[in-house]
Parts: sequence; C-alpha cells; structure tokens
Amino acid sequence: MSKVVLITGGSSGIGKAVGLYLHDKAYTVYGTSRSPLKYKDEVPFSLLKLDVTDPKSIELAVSEIIRKEGQLDVLVNNAGVGITGPVEETPTEEIRNAFETNFYGPLSLIKEVLPQMRKQKSGHIINITSIAGYMGLPYRGIYSATKAALEITTEAYRMETQQFGIEMTNVAPGDFATNIAAGRYHAPVLEDSPYKKAYGNTLEMMNEHVDAGNDPTQMAKAIHTIIETKSPKIHYKVGAFIQKFSIVLKRVLPDKMYERMLMNHYKLK
Repeated sequence: MSKVVLITGGSSGIGKAVGLYLHDKAYTVYGTSRSPLKYKDEVPFSLLKLDVTDPKSIELAVSEIIRKEGQLDVLVNNAGVGITGPVEETPTEEIRNAFETNFYGPLSLIKEVLPQMRKQKSGHIINITSIAGYMGLPYRGIYSATKAALEITTEAYRMETQQFGIEMTNVAPGDFATNIAAGRYHAPVLEDSPYKKAYGNTLEMMNEHVDAGNDPTQMAKAIHTIIETKSPKIHYKVGAFIQKFSIVLKRVLPDKMYERMLMNHYKLK
C-alpha cells in the first residue's frame, strides 16, 4: 500500500518538486496551497486549501486526507516565508508573521497529525528548515531565528514522540532556484537609514544566490531517500558544499573569527 504524504506549500518551489518526485514514485501525495484552484492544472497530485496560520484550515485539510485515505504516513512541513531587513527596522508585525508561518504553523500541523500517527503506531514528520537557521545572518536575522527555533523544537519533539513509533527529522536546504525571493518580505531600503548601503548590497547578493541556486529536484531526491530510510538521522543538510561546510566552520572557529568571515562574505567590512 502506498504511503500517504502531506506536503505544505506544495504548489511551487521545493514543495512542488517534492510532490512531483514522490508522485512519480507512486506515493499518494497531497499538497497544499492558500489558493489551490490557481495551481490545480500545474500538478498531477491533489492540492488542498490550507493556510498554516489558520488552525481551522489545518484541521479541515488533515481530516479530509484521513477520511479519504484512512492513514497519513508522512508530513513534510515545507510552507514558509522569507524575510529580510535590518532587525532594528523590520516592523514587529512582519516579525510576528514570519514566526506564525515558519514556526507556529509547522507546530500546528504536527499537533494535528500526531493523533492519527499515534493510532497507526507509525509516521514520519519532516520539517524543512534552512542552513540559515544554523547562524545569525546579517539582514536575515529574523528568518534565521524562525528556522533555528524549528530545528531546536524538533530535537525535543522527536524524543517525546519516539515512544509512539513516530520519526521526526529536520532537513535544512541551502539556496535553491525557487520563487522564494519574489514572495519574501523585504524591509524597505530607507533613504535616511544608517543601514542603507550595507543592506542594499546584501539584499542584492541574497537575490543573486537564490537565482543561482541548485535545482529543487535535489531536495526532492533527498526527501525521498529520508522517507525510505529505516532509521533516519535527526538533521540533514542539502545544498552547495560551501553552504554545508559553513556549519562545520561555525562549530570549530572562534566566534569572532567566524563573524569576521561572514562580514567579509557580505562585504560589511
């Protein structure tokens, strides 16, 4: 019997790539979108209406899958939002929105699927975080914080749920060629801002990195391998070697040396 997979944010980017790949591997795939009708002809799998910041829509989507399939084997918490800007100049409302989408949203999905997975005595929850969540990046501090929060919470959560036969895994991608930059919240580059030059240059560099990013099919293949792994690891990193290696450097270098390296990379000194 094929595994039933729920992928949030399944209409574009990494979520769409994962959905297409798993569908081709004969999984029963359900993606989600806030506007599923807009994308229904673009993917061969079912798209359900779901907003990760709306608990009622989460409840309805999960219950529909369980009603139709009688099981839910894998949740891929992929939906997320980008946010950039000097922390000082980023509106508090936008900071809260980023946490609602990138942190509280995945937690709400997990809470909704756990009762069914406990009933099955099996299940796998995969949280898509980010390599940016392993370090405080200049002008991406809030985004880094939302992903770091999900990484750490997953570590605790998986220890609590192992007794029920449920696996929980983090997958941290680097830069991939998706439309995340287009949907990202950018704090405006203010003319009178003391951060104007540095933020403007960094913003340009960040967009170039996304445009030149890897094919999201690489993430799809990694997710498929993880699902098929009998005893998956807690953390996976997927992306360019230098991005993954940056995490290793953070562990071994003195704090100020690593900070200097980042500032040189972003041309902040």
